[in-house]
Amino acid sequence: MENTYVLHDETKEAIIIDPGCYEAAEREELTSFIEANDLKVVRLINTHCHIDHVFGNAFVKKKYGVKLTIHQEDEATLKSVEVYAPAYGFQNFETSEADDFFEEGDQVNFGNSTLEVLFTPGHAPGHVVLVNQQQNICIGGDVLFEGSIGRTDLPGGDFDTLIRSIHEKLFTLDEKTTVYPGHGGTTTVGKEKVSNPFCALSK
Repeated sequence: MENTYVLHDETKEAIIIDPGCYEAAEREELTSFIEANDLKVVRLINTHCHIDHVFGNAFVKKKYGVKLTIHQEDEATLKSVEVYAPAYGFQNFETSEADDFFEEGDQVNFGNSTLEVLFTPGHAPGHVVLVNQQQNICIGGDVLFEGSIGRTDLPGGDFDTLIRSIHEKLFTLDEKTTVYPGHGGTTTVGKEKVSNPFCALSK
């Protein structure tokens, strides 16, 4: 199970983040939502490029004619998926290439909305999160979960780097910030600062 996010505002412009849609039914669910809400997809983004977050990249790029943006440090992660996907049973995986790269502090704009890019490596070398501080929203990928954190035993992962990313980037956000993770339900920065067994700040 992986969370794909479609962000949109009153202008009907939308961005798709981490399309994990491999099966036809999953792709139909995504397109049906977009059509039902009369949205115009203007951009595709990966918070990071592990297989479960990029399954639908090629589909989305072809369907909506949009470019894929990632952090350059995760380009090798994206390219490696084509190599190992068959070993995991995904014989029909369609490869995709990044068209653009963003860096720390860049802005993602769509409609009247803006997200700030924060570089948060540790789970993956080029992991980013996307933040709207006015609305206290963080699209967090696989950095921070409710009561847990992203795994660090995959290539390019590093526990100390991940904890530093959480402390220096996510835990400096407003405590009311809702974190929308790549798996599972939402949580808040304030909750995880005091209760997360892996990264809570000591009193």
